[in-house]
Amino acid sequence: QVQLVESGGGLVQAGGSLRLSCAASGRTAGNYLMGWFRQAPGKEREFVAAISWGGSSTYYADSIKGRFTISRDNAKNTVYLQMNSLKPEDTAVYYCAAGAPYSDSPQFSYEYAYWGQGTQVTVSS
Repeated sequence: QVQLVESGGGLVQAGGSLRLSCAASGRTAGNYLMGWFRQAPGKEREFVAAISWGGSSTYYADSIKGRFTISRDNAKNTVYLQMNSLKPEDTAVYYCAAGAPYSDSPQFSYEYAYWGQGTQVTVSS
């Protein structure tokens, strides 16, 4: 069992930055594929970014590529999402998720067994 707690969300102006954190606890919390998803009002949950259990591989949605960076510190059991050049369309609830360490499809939500409660990110224009 893995518990995930997100933090770092908030209100920011367009062009600004935020860094989200996801603290994982539980047995072997560091041995999971970790991902970030987001869900805007009235829309389906969508993939944002993922990072392999060792941190050597990262994956990004086209919509945020070049603006967001995912990283992890396994010593702290924490995953980060650095978000720069934020746009109003980035407004959503952001969820952290943990999945099986070896996945061919990290962009799909069904690859993830554990989810956090989410943190709200609001970008004003």
